[in-house]
Amino acid sequence: MTDLTVNVKKIIHAPIGKVFDAWLNPEILSQFILPMPGMPQPQTETDACEGGGFTIIMQVGDDKIPHTGKYLEINRPHKLVFTWSSPFSTDGSIVTLKFSELKENKTNIELTHVKFIDEESRSNHEGGWSNVLDKLNDVMC
Repeated sequence: MTDLTVNVKKIIHAPIGKVFDAWLNPEILSQFILPMPGMPQPQTETDACEGGGFTIIMQVGDDKIPHTGKYLEINRPHKLVFTWSSPFSTDGSIVTLKFSELKENKTNIELTHVKFIDEESRSNHEGGWSNVLDKLNDVMC
């Protein structure tokens, strides 16, 4: 079933521009793109322009798991859209991030990830993205 979707929302305690830019900066991205607590920081590379790509190599036990994608839309600081490819994804998997500025230097982030191999993969990604957003808030504070 490729029509499965993950929707995760989180209030991040930092200004919208800083939160948006964190997703495109490889040094900061490596600090929060951690779908499981206790994971070592992944290797990250970004070419932060529309049509550019990224590579994230996550370390899970002795395994190195590559995650790659292309930036489809970069509308700073409100929207970021990219493809998502990993051993656990299917063709056409896309992540959309929407950022909304809140008072007192807070940002609401809405993450939508579409297309999964099956319900188990969707559920695993939902937990993973929730952990990523929690870690992003920790890094931004």
